[in-house]
Amino acid sequence: MNYIENVYICIAAPILVAILAMSGAGSPSGGNKTLAIDRGNRRRVMVFLLIGMTICLLSSYISTFLALILEADRQEATWEITPLVEEVMKFLPILFYILVFEPDNREESAVNIMAVAVGFATLENVCYLTANGAADILLLGVRGFGTGVMHVVCGEIVYIGFVFLWNEFWLRFAGIAGLISLSATYHAIYNILVAQDGVTAWIGYLIPMLTAVFMLHLRRRLRIAREKSSS
Repeated sequence: MNYIENVYICIAAPILVAILAMSGAGSPSGGNKTLAIDRGNRRRVMVFLLIGMTICLLSSYISTFLALILEADRQEATWEITPLVEEVMKFLPILFYILVFEPDNREESAVNIMAVAVGFATLENVCYLTANGAADILLLGVRGFGTGVMHVVCGEIVYIGFVFLWNEFWLRFAGIAGLISLSATYHAIYNILVAQDGVTAWIGYLIPMLTAVFMLHLRRRLRIAREKSSS
């Protein structure tokens, strides 16, 4: 039996200690504001990393509860319930952060969703490792990269909504809701493919990596275009 709560505690404990240590470190000597901002950014990333792990734990509870209520089998839950629950849950802490704290730099704050995605994928991969063993290093490596990159890609999709749609009121809610639906669909397709045997599963593992390469290239092109337009 895979005790996800015990795994969560073992991984989250040192991260929580580090967050508390950085919070109690005090102001830097000499009043260096740049150092203080950098320390705050590192602490915020670690907080969202821990939140991502917590979201992974809560998502497993919610998905199991909904599967019982809807009388869904394991396959239906994995393909239809889990992707939507996980993507919505990963979105909520970022939405709360933006609405409550109202950060000045929307693009910088939206990057925190990457930390949530990484934290989520980390706990999920460790739980998979404890449940299935570590004998096949090749499969574990491919699955680790595939699942981790898949969660990051889904986070990147929602990140686009925060950066490009948030300031447009008429696109803010409809656009982000559409992007969450897109990320949930992408997640579901990944789950369907990796649940198969043979070549189909390997294709499923490779799709997030190819998507990530494409999105990195697209982001670079957008940054170059933005710099040319501003100069």
